[in-house]
Amino acid sequence: MTVETKSNIEALVEHGYADNAGVKIHYVSIGSGPLVLFLHGFPDFWYTWHHQLGELSKDFHAVAIDLRGYNLSDKPKGREHYQMKALISDVYAVLRHFGSKSATIVGHDWGGAIAWATAMYLPRAVQRLIVLNSLHPANMRRELANNPEQRKASEYAKNFNVEGAHKMVKVDDLVKWVTDPEEKNKYIEAHNHSDIEAMLSYYQNFPQEPFSEDESPLPKIKCPVLQIYGLQDEYLLQTGLKGTWELIENEFTLVTVPGAGHFVQHDAPAIVTKTIDNWLKAHS
Repeated sequence: MTVETKSNIEALVEHGYADNAGVKIHYVSIGSGPLVLFLHGFPDFWYTWHHQLGELSKDFHAVAIDLRGYNLSDKPKGREHYQMKALISDVYAVLRHFGSKSATIVGHDWGGAIAWATAMYLPRAVQRLIVLNSLHPANMRRELANNPEQRKASEYAKNFNVEGAHKMVKVDDLVKWVTDPEEKNKYIEAHNHSDIEAMLSYYQNFPQEPFSEDESPLPKIKCPVLQIYGLQDEYLLQTGLKGTWELIENEFTLVTVPGAGHFVQHDAPAIVTKTIDNWLKAHS
């Protein structure tokens, strides 16, 4: 019997903060065992993993953070505070907070981009990598350069780079994808705590170091990788999956979910949770 349900996970987790050079990163924590760190995407917060946290806490120490700029984490002013190097340093600060030098990193969307980058540029910190509907940055670069359909699908991100874009984005716009009324209220509350200008700074720093526009190859991933993909994703097209295995110097597992979209952890929670649990146990 799972210890987690939609209604009680918030009562079961412990809340806390990790410090990264004065920037406080909010997290929730549940369970004990090997550390598994969850990173959400846009526009989201730690609760996106509520289906996974309770089940995985049976055998693992599951920790989900609010990315900087979101919900209860700090929101430093200035686009430079949302460059990839700062985001990677947040991951490492959370690991240090829990006395760990490395962990399994799980990321969705922007959290996936941060997870890919951490595995490439801070490989000692990533024992295993799990990404959900987030293309490897080399593939994303390829698709944006060569695939007009992906450029069209990514058009929304260009709108985020317009001067004063954060003033035009309303909380109601950010929660349209959430269909459950109870969950939608949680998202409205979280985004009222968030800083929309900070949230859009992630996009305004893209492309950015270490994801530069030049053609130099990115470091290959050294750890085992599980990639889960909802094939109905309207924002990151499945053509971007091609060749991912060539960018990894270890075991690569790809699980596609035909009926799920971009938010695969919401659309197919049982499949996602079971896949992650089985894969982690097989690679422990």
